[in-house]
Amino acid sequence: MIALRVEHHALSLPRAARWTGLGAFVVFLVIGLVLRLPNNPALIVVATVIALAAAVPLFRTRSRFMLIYAATATAGVALIVTDRSGSGNVGWFTLCVVAGWCVLDGGVRSGLIYWAASMLLIGAEWLFVVHDPGWASWIAGVTVTALAASLVRRQLVLMDELTRAQAALVERSRAEERNRIAHELHDIIAHSLTVSLLHISGARLALEDDPAEAGRALAEAERLGRQSLAEVRATMGLGQPDKTSGIPPPAPGFDDISHLVAQVNHAGVDAHVSLDPNLPPLPSTIGTTAYRIVQEALTNAAKHAPGATVSVNAAARDGHLDVAVDSSGAPGLGSGIGLGSMRERAAAVGGTCTAGPGGSGWLVHASLPLVSEADPR
Repeated sequence: MIALRVEHHALSLPRAARWTGLGAFVVFLVIGLVLRLPNNPALIVVATVIALAAAVPLFRTRSRFMLIYAATATAGVALIVTDRSGSGNVGWFTLCVVAGWCVLDGGVRSGLIYWAASMLLIGAEWLFVVHDPGWASWIAGVTVTALAASLVRRQLVLMDELTRAQAALVERSRAEERNRIAHELHDIIAHSLTVSLLHISGARLALEDDPAEAGRALAEAERLGRQSLAEVRATMGLGQPDKTSGIPPPAPGFDDISHLVAQVNHAGVDAHVSLDPNLPPLPSTIGTTAYRIVQEALTNAAKHAPGATVSVNAAARDGHLDVAVDSSGAPGLGSGIGLGSMRERAAAVGGTCTAGPGGSGWLVHASLPLVSEADPR
């Protein structure tokens, strides 16, 4: 499977490699040309033009006609370096250069085809032109060059695939982080706006009869707005550390659920909380997950079932933290973003979360492991 991927992988060679291959070809061609020029100048000049005209597109561009260019360039070389002196012309090194290039730029299949053709050419020189044992060295040279090029290509392809995999992993991490931030912002802003609107509505109703109570409600709405802004800044990584300790404020956790319920109570929601006092210390990820699920459930209850009684219960059962938010009213239709967020948060720590008709009306139930895989103790 790996060999198949390597064969069909489109490898983009750098410009310097293309110039180097063309330069090596020209150097060996010129040496062969100098050794043969006095014999038949007209033929050799024509053969040189043919070889160079094919070599330039062979090395400088990636084309489906690679083997045609390689064959044409090799034919020109053969016309130049073939003579009765045997295999001693250094110009035959051009076959090694072209063989290696066909493997690197065209793949193992293209390199194999060129290697077979070059073996036929060298064999023909050996059998029909000059019976010289030195041809065995050229056979070995072309073969070793093609094999070495295939190994180099394999490593280049694996490096290219590794680079692409790393880039994909980085992009996936970015997407997951964006998704996490979106869920955090949704939970923070939705809860803050819902509770603030309850305070503002109460202030509007109490404005004429009890201005002092209206002022307290508006002050609480303002406080919630500032708190929400601070949480948003912390989520986005813009939060300022505490001036005395230099440590950023911690994310809300399980111990903050009672304060959360008190907030919505103060805004006019009839909410009650019951937390198991015998719970063991929870990992931070489990505590934060439980807090966000309760926060979203309370927000939905306040927004979709105003006036309903809401109870929040949390206890340890069978190695899990069992959290239930029971609303006596059936909420209306929403976007479903919050419900999806609760399920994803629970799944991220190895737990589950369901929401639907149940309990006294609408029940949100989460089961979270007391030891999170994402936050080992």
